[in-house]
Amino acid sequence: MTLLRHFGEPTRRLFFKRTALPIIVVTLLVATLTTGLLLWSATQSDGVAVSRQKSLVALIISKLESGIAHDQESVTVWDDAVSALRSQDAKWVDTNLGTWMHTYFGHDEVYILDPKDAPVYAFADGSAVGPASYQSIRPTTAPLVENLRARLKQGDTDGVTEQVLTIGASDMVVISGHPAIVSIKPVVSDSGHIAQVPGQEFLHVAVRYLDGSLLASLRQDYLLDDAHFSWSNMLSSEEASYPLVGRSGSTVGFFVWQPYRPGAFVLFQLVPILVAVFGLVLGGIIVALAALRRRTLRLIETENHIYHLAHYDLLTGLHSRGHFNSRLADALTLLPATGEQLAILYLDLDRFKQVNDSFGHPAGDELLREFADRLRRLTVEVDTVARLGGDEFIIIQRAVAGENEVKTLCEHLIESARRPFEVAGVQVFVGVSVGVALAPRDGVDQVELVRKADLALYHAKAGGRSGYALFEPEMDQTLAKRKGLEQDLRKALQTPGHIRVHYQPLYTADTNRMTGVEALARWSHAERGWVAPDLFVPLAEETGLIEVLGELVLRQACLDAVHWPIETLAVNVSGLQLNNPSFAMKVTSILLETQMDPRRLELEVTESTLSERPTECQQNMAALRSVGVRFALDDFGTGFSSLGRLQSLEVDRIKIDRSFVQGFGGSNGDEAIVQAIIDLARVTGLSTTAEGVETESQCNYLRKLGCDQLQGFLLSRPVPKEDLQELLDGGSRRATA
Repeated sequence: MTLLRHFGEPTRRLFFKRTALPIIVVTLLVATLTTGLLLWSATQSDGVAVSRQKSLVALIISKLESGIAHDQESVTVWDDAVSALRSQDAKWVDTNLGTWMHTYFGHDEVYILDPKDAPVYAFADGSAVGPASYQSIRPTTAPLVENLRARLKQGDTDGVTEQVLTIGASDMVVISGHPAIVSIKPVVSDSGHIAQVPGQEFLHVAVRYLDGSLLASLRQDYLLDDAHFSWSNMLSSEEASYPLVGRSGSTVGFFVWQPYRPGAFVLFQLVPILVAVFGLVLGGIIVALAALRRRTLRLIETENHIYHLAHYDLLTGLHSRGHFNSRLADALTLLPATGEQLAILYLDLDRFKQVNDSFGHPAGDELLREFADRLRRLTVEVDTVARLGGDEFIIIQRAVAGENEVKTLCEHLIESARRPFEVAGVQVFVGVSVGVALAPRDGVDQVELVRKADLALYHAKAGGRSGYALFEPEMDQTLAKRKGLEQDLRKALQTPGHIRVHYQPLYTADTNRMTGVEALARWSHAERGWVAPDLFVPLAEETGLIEVLGELVLRQACLDAVHWPIETLAVNVSGLQLNNPSFAMKVTSILLETQMDPRRLELEVTESTLSERPTECQQNMAALRSVGVRFALDDFGTGFSSLGRLQSLEVDRIKIDRSFVQGFGGSNGDEAIVQAIIDLARVTGLSTTAEGVETESQCNYLRKLGCDQLQGFLLSRPVPKEDLQELLDGGSRRATA
């Protein structure tokens, strides 16, 4: 009624004073408050949007340097790269270290520096150019090269992890008028079989411009409008920037873009409505809120993408190592309250490196993605499947009922990995080994559980690939014993008299005359006594001590046998030795040092050794054969035996594996196999030696088959040089077991 009364004021002045003016004032106040609220909301939204985009740009820039270094490690941690650079294989270097880095990773310039920091290869403007072009960037890269060389010489491994394989140097600089990231990595052996002097490695220099194709991809992938590079920070009111700072702290330039401002965009749409009809403010606010929600969802989506990058593996989509650690910590925290068990399954693919080497890294990536999909299908939603890096995966199996449930999952995992993978248009076969630790049975400490699962994985691999093992306390003891034995072996190799050489005679089959000996390593341990060769020789191969052991045996055998009246001194050679480019030089040096006739030396190699790295093997064999050294193929018939391989390997003798000799009289047809081997040797002009002769019947049958030489306990066990000297003084008569 009061309102109606005011509307009924008799004069315009009273109406304006009593009714209109208060309403106008209230309306203006509401409009002012509403406008102020809208302005504040728009400003806050724009601030949040710009802040998040700056965070996104900061993340992108921070990952560029590590990403370029990671790209380099795909080709710089590679035996083939070291060999190609040493042999000056220009075509290989251009294809794999230059063109590949440009076409696959988008690197703009690539340079290779030799151990003296002289350029030996250059790639720029989309093709290989003269190495002299490196001089234009030398002043910029010289401090980085000098620093990296110093770290390499010092053996500095700071920053090296399971993901970062080698140290490097990088910086944001200006190259040819372009802002760029320069990353330098050493070219090193991935197997450790190629000897390299620290600080004298070839260096791989990669340059990625920050103002070229990279900006186009950023505009497209991250919706950064008008993204460009600027030397100065002179910005318009609609632009935002992020500084590119070098290692020295100096600013190289600025990454500039027009950030999306959802608040200003919405407010601009609402201004005509507010001016025309304030009564539609409510509807305008609803529209604005709807628009703000749509724009905010876009920002949330971008934020979720950043979260995904931080918590999930980009290649497989599985959880990352960091996210796995977080989920494992949460699961272990809940164990006391729930009383549940959980299992940590540590997985490592078998023969994955062969797939990468044979078909390339893209094929390896395809295999990893397919294997990750199989892991998802074999686990349930509450489990956690993560990729730790390379071909290593890990699973948290929740609510485990008992060991049988874990074993069942392990068997399913192994069976799944045995099925062929379709990669690069062909079927490849790999396998998986699994190590398991259970909580709380094996403890509740996060680090210890993962370590125990890893230790169980080691035992699974040691027991044969494509298997699994559950952690047992004895594994720690076994590992400790192995480490202790390894330390003792290292000391024994440095202490004269601990590693001795025994000799097993070789006799002619027809006349029983000793024509040669095979040198065999024997270890006399102060506390353990005689350590079996089957125990310490594989340990030496695993720990890289086999080259020292092999050189010791070869030198001692040559010193002992130089004056013996025998035709052949046989010495076993491992794959690591024969794959060493300097092996032929080492053998020749020992022959000269001991004055041993090279024509009396026969090196025994296995078929598997000759199949691993044929180029190095053949080069070493050719060099040694040129001075008269002969070669025997040991354990023939257990590997990739074929007439074609015998012709290509150019060996002088075949040693028939003892397993065939021991099988005489059985139902496996070993007599026919041995007969075929002897006939094959005759056709190719090779001599034959049968190993493991232990009975007279075996001896007689081998003689009947036409075998040239015999070796075994029936004839003589391996003996020290003093006992062998007695055999020689006695007319090389046959010894007794």
